[in-house]
Amino acid sequence: MQDQTFTDDFRTQFDLLMRLRRDVRRFRTDAIDEAVLTRCLDAFRLAPSVGLSEPWRVIRVESEAARAAALENFQTANAQALDGYSGEKAQLYSQLKLSGMQEAPVQLAVFCDDATDKGQGLGAGTMPEMRRYSVVSAITLFWLALRAKGLGLGWVSILDPDQLARDLNVPDDWRLIGYFCVGQPEEFSDTPELERAGWESRHGTLPIEVR
Repeated sequence: MQDQTFTDDFRTQFDLLMRLRRDVRRFRTDAIDEAVLTRCLDAFRLAPSVGLSEPWRVIRVESEAARAAALENFQTANAQALDGYSGEKAQLYSQLKLSGMQEAPVQLAVFCDDATDKGQGLGAGTMPEMRRYSVVSAITLFWLALRAKGLGLGWVSILDPDQLARDLNVPDDWRLIGYFCVGQPEEFSDTPELERAGWESRHGTLPIEVR
């Protein structure tokens, strides 16, 4: 493949895509095109992975029982998290919508196979966590691909990962990286929802230390 020179317009659009990538919690219930979803999932295959291990394992959570278990998991963990706050922070937390699990038409549980022998252990001998970082890299590409197609992704992190692994009956060596809601957002914004809600604000500049 020849070296590609990207145009200024492409670079501008790519910067816009990154700026408009949001963690979505508010979804429409409309079904999404399966061909579009498949195309976006293909982004996993383009992601870097340590030793070319491709350790990502994706489960599409479809059954009523599996979705109910995942939702109950979130609700329990969310209640426990609320107990960790007090005063105004607790009141604000209780008002946050922290998952789209009741609306999103597509839900995925993404795991890392810590025991994969693909890649022959290259790069993971001294830092085995590199396999999990590889999965996160793949998720990031998937996230951008979805946004480019007008779809949104919500990363649900308020969960008991061990319980979810049991409920989905996955191999013992798989470790949950994230539970993801996918669908058409109610709206798009260039500002994180948590920032709009007053929970936290983003750094204006990247803090870099020199040693």
